[in-house]
Amino acid sequence: MGNESMINESLTRCKLAIFDLDGTILNTLEDLTDSTNHALESYDLPTRSIDEVRRFVGNGIRLLIERAVPAETAEAIKDKVFAEFKAYYKEHSAVKTKPYDGIAELFAELRTSGCLVAVLSNKADFAVQDLCKEYFPGLIDYAAGEKEGIRRKPAPDAVLAILEKYQVAPEDAVYIGDSEVDVETAVNAGVSGISVTWGFRSKEWLAEHGAINSADSVDKLKNLLFRM
Repeated sequence: MGNESMINESLTRCKLAIFDLDGTILNTLEDLTDSTNHALESYDLPTRSIDEVRRFVGNGIRLLIERAVPAETAEAIKDKVFAEFKAYYKEHSAVKTKPYDGIAELFAELRTSGCLVAVLSNKADFAVQDLCKEYFPGLIDYAAGEKEGIRRKPAPDAVLAILEKYQVAPEDAVYIGDSEVDVETAVNAGVSGISVTWGFRSKEWLAEHGAINSADSVDKLKNLLFRM
């Protein structure tokens, strides 16, 4: 009870809100599935269902492909499938993708209130930059995806880099995501965490993996962030 009270109290003075991308602010699942299956089909490998891809995402696109190919696939073929996925997804990342209702408005309200808005994803950086510009122009202070030399989530490195860049203390920041990776990221970085349940993991799954604060709607998320 004391831990939950401390976490909730910290949300009342949020100066920096860091959001995951896939399943949190954008529904990218169909484009990820289509791009995965295009890459698999290019090398005569069996395709995957949208529910399978939903389970595979969260740890970066290389691991998405590692999970999507058959277990016995040679490394050289995995590399080729991965390269094909990246090339295809770069051109098809915004075909069926769409923002979740109310997210753009939430970003605008946060920034008006003086809270910085950042996006941090394990998705390739080029895709994060393209998608943020496409769907949230002028609403995000900082966006980053997977970069060489910086460990992927749930390692805290990228979150800590954002805190340092904007000189925000961990207790004044919150990380919002939709997966167990995001729950771990918040804990590892020492910031408050909110799990959204409209994304790629269920509320029950998130609770089993340590989620304390959860939101099943953008209105509930806003209430947690603003303590209305």
